[in-house]
Amino acid sequence: MKQNNKNLLTAAAVAVIASAGTIVAMKATGYVDQPSQIPFQSDVSVASYGHGIVPVSSRGGVPTDFTQAAESTINGVVSIKSYVTPRRQSNRYYNQQPDMFNDPFFEFFFGSPRRQQPRRQQPSESDSDGEEAQQQLGLGSGVIVTPDGYIVTNNHVIDGADRLEVTLNDNRTFNARVIGTDDMTDLALIKITANELPVIPMGDSDALKVGEWVLAVGNPFGLTSTVTTGIVSAKARSISDATHVPSMGVESYIQTDAAVNPGNSGGALVNLNGELVGINTAIYSQTGNYAGHSFAIPTSIVNKIIGDLKQYGAVQRAFIGVTFQPLTAKLAKQKDITAVNSGIYVVEVQPNSAAEEGGIKPGDVITAINGVQTSTDAQLRGQINRYSPGDEITIDFYRDNKKQATKVKLLNSSGSTSITRAGDSSELGCSFGEVKEEMLKELRISSGVEVTKLTDGLFKSAGIKTGYIITAVNQRPVTSGKDIEKLYKAAMQSDNKVLFITGIYPTGKRTAYAVNLDE
Repeated sequence: MKQNNKNLLTAAAVAVIASAGTIVAMKATGYVDQPSQIPFQSDVSVASYGHGIVPVSSRGGVPTDFTQAAESTINGVVSIKSYVTPRRQSNRYYNQQPDMFNDPFFEFFFGSPRRQQPRRQQPSESDSDGEEAQQQLGLGSGVIVTPDGYIVTNNHVIDGADRLEVTLNDNRTFNARVIGTDDMTDLALIKITANELPVIPMGDSDALKVGEWVLAVGNPFGLTSTVTTGIVSAKARSISDATHVPSMGVESYIQTDAAVNPGNSGGALVNLNGELVGINTAIYSQTGNYAGHSFAIPTSIVNKIIGDLKQYGAVQRAFIGVTFQPLTAKLAKQKDITAVNSGIYVVEVQPNSAAEEGGIKPGDVITAINGVQTSTDAQLRGQINRYSPGDEITIDFYRDNKKQATKVKLLNSSGSTSITRAGDSSELGCSFGEVKEEMLKELRISSGVEVTKLTDGLFKSAGIKTGYIITAVNQRPVTSGKDIEKLYKAAMQSDNKVLFITGIYPTGKRTAYAVNLDE
């Protein structure tokens, strides 16, 4: 008996040493930036028989098998590499680390671009054959949503890239083109030229329940076709609420404890039926690696966004037109609200907005939209973001401690239901987007238009980078892509065919460019 115990202790010691060796090896390859701590838990019991896992309880609290969901989804997840071509006029700017490289999401999912690349792959003006070298920005994941090659991923996976390379699970590689992006939700739609691709069917994220099992499928650290499991920890979660940092846009995440690491970004979150219920997007961690909290954009939002991007090239975003705050016990006491304990307290109603036309007034407490409980910022934004301008919704609210309901026809940011299309000029070679209110305040500017996408064109030749916020064109303030288009057309009809553009980068660097329209 003593000899058996001795053998067991020896085996345990070897296992611990082997684990430590694995950690050291990972650090040597650059995958682990900081020492890992693996707590030893002696009170966990796992029983395995044959090729299955025995449930912990007779109630079926743990599924007996994840293989069906895993096998049906891994072929529908792709690896995405993004590349940038350093150009002669932009080397100095690149060496100053563009704002995207300083973004915490970029650092987490891609790592530092300087750490990732060997010295011989640092930016250079050209290769020996005269062609400009490309440097890999990073690695992410994507999900095939149609058999003919449409792929959804995160915007931050492809943002700033000149070339996208998609690798399927069968190792076939394709170049991809960008169909559309949406910074507010951090989603992007890209396409490869292929047919009969495996597709992960769309699931109903609204039907997910807290405690339900889910699988995260992606390419962490470049390890293709990696599947991890966890449960739904929470729904309609806002990261900014927990971290006390400015909101990154529309936040209404599914929170899980499935392991998500660098490279998983843009990958699939699926239920046990193998249905897509979310796009893995972020983690909450103090170390940069998985710490038990990961976040995915629910398909209730994903479906709407990629549908708009595919059809219009831009998101048809609806607005209700109120400023608000969550109802707290302190606020309820101040306002003598006794009929309801939670909800959205309306602080102000914007003139000519959907809310005003629907009869909503300051002091109302919104409790539900189309029957769905709405008591937090994330829940409200998550509900509104699944609808388009022109859609009619029913709002339940309390006024003077009496429950009421009203129908509201949603409008876009310009107060209409007209279709918004991507502002793209073939000559300028760019697309424009709205600047977040938080960014305007941070940069201390009243208005501006963000350059969200660049192709080969006049803007790119002038040295303008994605993320640049245009504040004026030919000394005239601009607030939309339409303003820039009008000034561009006016300049083309004048004798002086030049656009003098002034603006600012998210880093705070103010820059001006002269775009020669005669080129």
